[in-house]
This record gives sequence, structure tokens and C-alpha cells, in this order.
Amino acid sequence: VLASTRATPVAAFGSDSRRMYGVQWHPEVKHTDFGQKVIENFLHRAAGLPADWNSGNVIAEQIERIRAQVGSGRVISALSGGVDSAVSTALVHEAVGDQLTAVFVDHGLLRKGEREQVEQDYVASTGVRLITVDAREQFLSALAGVSDPEQKRKIIGREFIRSFEQVQRELVDEAKAEGEPIRFLVQGTLYPDVVESGGGSGTANIKSHHNVGGLPEDLQFELVEPLRTLFKDEVRAIGRELGLPEAIVARQPFPGPGLGIRIVGEVTADRLEVLRDADAIAREELTAAGLDGEIWQCPVVLLADVRSVGVQGDGRTYGHPIVLRPVSSEDAMTADWTRLPYDVLSRISNRITNEVREVNRVVLDVTSKPPGTIEWE
Repeated sequence: VLASTRATPVAAFGSDSRRMYGVQWHPEVKHTDFGQKVIENFLHRAAGLPADWNSGNVIAEQIERIRAQVGSGRVISALSGGVDSAVSTALVHEAVGDQLTAVFVDHGLLRKGEREQVEQDYVASTGVRLITVDAREQFLSALAGVSDPEQKRKIIGREFIRSFEQVQRELVDEAKAEGEPIRFLVQGTLYPDVVESGGGSGTANIKSHHNVGGLPEDLQFELVEPLRTLFKDEVRAIGRELGLPEAIVARQPFPGPGLGIRIVGEVTADRLEVLRDADAIAREELTAAGLDGEIWQCPVVLLADVRSVGVQGDGRTYGHPIVLRPVSSEDAMTADWTRLPYDVLSRISNRITNEVREVNRVVLDVTSKPPGTIEWE
């Protein structure tokens, strides 16, 4: 049977008597309303599953699973300040309380003001115990001379774990005093991370996510991943149900490897400062224009291995281009580039080229996903 969704043909078949159904489609992503109807019909009409999913049910189920997995053991959480780690940490804290210690690693790949937001806003809203690790020199040293994006992701994932292992050693006396070692590590892995890292049957490895494909083989922790089967919109719903502030729950997604995978080329302290300044300007202007609710996220990318000729003042420059990547999405499985107003793009471009050293060109990425992923690396 061939069905047509405007210009897109879809092959499908069905047999009610044999309870067999198939569709040549990606029903888990929302290309059109048709895809949503396909999955709804299969789950509720064909398979007979009840439509009883809600954030409260998921929270109760995950709390039960977390308690069964952890028991009386002690847990540390990889808190980055992003939505995924914030919600997974809050969920585990809801389950095991003071057994959890959140660890925030300042790897030097953060955006402006992120460390302060984690140390102040998040702790105030959850009451979780937080330890901050300053590992900026450690990460920059490990990334020195590395340009390959997969290698960067794996290095960042490895150094994350090494940082947590260091915290584990520092807390070992405390753990002994309480009679339990620290054996569990919480991560905010989502289902799109698993899919893109080649997890599950029939999935291709698109890119390694540091919390899926970038972990070292000699990992000393047992992972606790309460969000592993969920999508971003579901995670936000759970965060709101847990009472997290909207500033955290509605925050734009930010990758675990941070600005390290938004620099095309080697990651250095100077390049990070250039990108941090450009990113801050873009975020300020999008917020001022009231566009935060209209875009999924807007990665700002530094093409560090590319130089372009420009004119600034009365002289010739040979600076780096900055790429703006505003996208709209519901679940990160697919995305379309966001049609930002020209006056907003103009303000962002003018400010970046006037205020950020070594940048003399701003370009706009107008590629959908697929074929392009949301992040460049």
C-alpha cells in the first residue's frame, strides 16, 4: 500500500487478522502529523497499549528502579548544568536523598556564567550536595593538538570519568565511615544519544556521545541512567513535575563535551575565549528579541582552522568565521533551521564582528537534520 504525505510517498502494509503491520518510515520522529498518527495507531489500536504515559508515572517507576539498583549504596552524579543532567540528578536525589553527591566538573569548555548558575541556582532549587572540580588545565592538556571530532569526544568522556574517580578517592574516607563505597555514577543519557551512538538493534553510529560511546573501558562505576529511554520533551515534563525552576527546565540543550565540539579544529584557551564571547552575544540578542521560546537551540561554532580575509577599520584582517546554527525541533531526532528575523541576525553579526577579536565574518547554517546533525561535531 502506498500512502502519500504531500510530496513524500510512504510504503505501508497491514493485516488485522494476523496482527502484522509495517511502515517504511521513521515514526519515532515528527517529520509530519502523519508520522505521529502512524505511531499512535500502532501503539493504541494495533498493539492495544493504553495511552497512560505521564511524567508522574515515569517518576514513580524510575524511583523504584533506582532504589532497587542502588540500595544503600552511595552515588555521585555527573552534573553539567544542562537539562538532562539536572533532571537525572534531581530524579536520583528524589529516590535516594543524601546518598547522592552531585559533582560539577568545570572542564573549561563551558559558556559564560554556567558555573555560577550551577553552584547557585541549581543547588538552591534542589538542596543537593554539590562538589565542584576545577579541571580546566587537565582537559586542555588532554585535548592539545587534537582536531578529530570523534577523538575529542572520547578524550572529553575519558577525562570526565577520571575527574569523578578523583572525587571518589577524595571521598573514600567519608564513605568508609558511613559503611558504603561509592559505586554508582548518574548520567543524563537520553534516547537520541543512544541512537546516534549506534546503540540498540539496527542503529548506525552517527557520532559518539561522551556519555554513551566515549566512556573508558576500565570504568570503575556502575551507571545509573534514569532518562535513557526518554526524549527531551519528556525530560522537560519530568523536570517540571519534580519542581525544577523553569530557567533550568526550559534551557536550550547544551552538549556534554561543551564548546570543545563547537570549535572545528584544535581546542585552545584562546579559541575558547573567542567562542565564549561570540556565544554570549548571540544568546543575549536572541533573548532580547524574545526568541528563546521559538528555537530549540542555537549552537555557535568557531571555524578555527579556517581563515577569511576581511576589512575592519582601515586595515585588512585575516580572521575566523563564526557559524550561527539556530534550529527548531521537538525531540532532537529531526530538526529544521529556524528562520530568524533579518534584523536580529544583523545585530548578532555586527556585535560579534565589532566586539570579538579575531572574528571578521558571521555565517548562517541553513541545513536541516537530516542531512546535517544539530552540532557540527
